[in-house]
Amino acid sequence: MRNYIPFSYKMMLPYLLLVMITDVVIGFFSYQTALQSRTELVQTNVKWTMQQISDNIQYKMLDMQAVSDSLFGSTSFQKYLQITGDSLEVYEMTSRNLLPTLETSLGMSVQKIRLILYPANKQINEVYGKLDTAITSQSYHILSFSRLEQQADFRKFVQSGKDNKWIQMDTDKSLNHISLLRKLISFNDYQTEIGYLRMSIPLKDIFLSFAALDLNEGSVIRIINQSDGATLIQNAEASGSADDYLKVKIDIPASDFRLETMVPMKILKEDAGKIRNITMLVCGISFVIIALIAVIIARYSGRKMLRIVTHVRSFQNGNFDMRIPFKGNDEFSLLSAAFNRMAHHIDELIREVYLQGMQKKEKELEALQAQINPHFLYNTLSSINSLANIGEIEKLSAMVSQMSKFYRLTLNDGKMIISLDNEINQVKAYLEIQMIKYANRFSVSYSIEPELADCPIIKLILQPFVENVFQHAWFEEHIHIGITGRREDDNIILQINDNGIGMPAEKLQVLLQPREEPGGYGIRNVNERIKLQYGEEYGVFIDSKIGIGTSVRLTLPYLKSQLHEGGASNELPYPAGG
Repeated sequence: MRNYIPFSYKMMLPYLLLVMITDVVIGFFSYQTALQSRTELVQTNVKWTMQQISDNIQYKMLDMQAVSDSLFGSTSFQKYLQITGDSLEVYEMTSRNLLPTLETSLGMSVQKIRLILYPANKQINEVYGKLDTAITSQSYHILSFSRLEQQADFRKFVQSGKDNKWIQMDTDKSLNHISLLRKLISFNDYQTEIGYLRMSIPLKDIFLSFAALDLNEGSVIRIINQSDGATLIQNAEASGSADDYLKVKIDIPASDFRLETMVPMKILKEDAGKIRNITMLVCGISFVIIALIAVIIARYSGRKMLRIVTHVRSFQNGNFDMRIPFKGNDEFSLLSAAFNRMAHHIDELIREVYLQGMQKKEKELEALQAQINPHFLYNTLSSINSLANIGEIEKLSAMVSQMSKFYRLTLNDGKMIISLDNEINQVKAYLEIQMIKYANRFSVSYSIEPELADCPIIKLILQPFVENVFQHAWFEEHIHIGITGRREDDNIILQINDNGIGMPAEKLQVLLQPREEPGGYGIRNVNERIKLQYGEEYGVFIDSKIGIGTSVRLTLPYLKSQLHEGGASNELPYPAGG
């Protein structure tokens, strides 16, 4: 009898190959999906912020336009520009009327504007100060029209056929200024050119708001003049080719300017790469486990088949005393019995793996409930190190004390139930640490009804939302956080409010979605734990408006205190009305 390869091993090889291909496909698509999701999220966030910056820039431009319009539409101003007579009369008109009119118009704006009038009337004398220095305050000047005609930039402006246009001319480029140039015409015939009005302003003043954009490291934001493609101002130099960046563009209305943000693709791919690596690791582990199980099953099945073959060979060799230890009168019955045993064994393995999976899920949930963002610990320790290096002993001591208090309340002796008062103290300790780190750049207010202090709740339901304020809501120099607690009938209503940047409706819809959706893991964890502990009628509700802020509302049952000494427990409290 020749040797042979058991059929179970032949079936195992293509099965493992199929599992391997499936794992590779899952890893590839998870990476592509994560990259696309991250890209769309970055585009949405950057566009919202860029739109706010564009509105701010447009507001400043319209402010200067309003000054220009006040002079352009003034009949008395036109009259002053066209006056003729002897030199003394023209001088008195300039001193008593024309210069006060320019000063009054400048007073309409709070911006640092340099206003230059180029009258076509040659009888009007020049009045000017230093024009080759950077603008530091409001000023007005009168220069001869011939000075303007000599400038190449002005000739290009005339040839373009456009009017009331933002350009850089004369010393604007060297001084980092930009000017609004406008032709003045006579209202007598609406054709006669009576001069030009030029209003200059520093680039950083009109485009300063883009510095507030919260960019990823290595990102570039710049203002481009679309008429000539020149870059007016930017925060940093781009490194690498254009394909290395994700570009987000938005045109600034009523101008030739375009706001452009370039986010490095390597940042987007980094996040997606982490998801890909985790997915491939999980797939690899699952493949090894499946392969081990497959080998065990194949060997088990092979031994059974070998016993069948051995008995068959014994019968072929004439050993009639040997009996196949299976019930039945033919080979199909024997194979059926062997299959049933194998099937029963597989069922036991499946049940065992399933129970292990359930226990693993329970452990993961417990770990997730007790989890504190390690970045907070790393950042706090880094801040402590910095304070120690510069000798800030009092701040260092305060930060260590608050961190000790924070983790003592967080760990809570391993118990999941905590009093509301201790939960608030845990958040206060966290905010005290942040207050030292951010040098009082935010303020906090608390309004908790006294009767709620001893109410038992599950722990770690407020801190994730307060942490979210620092990670996602901050966009100005100062931010306010309000924490309130009140009783409504048999419910406790806890709210965390901030006046930060807010979130769009699309992001709000994603935050509380099932775990398969990316983002918002801490928020979903709190929502799921509340529902698991108290029921589906309780949980988290979020309301947010772009530019106004975010309000998080947590609804919990009002329960009578059953806490042991120390304000902690692992037992479920009973309802207040029970």
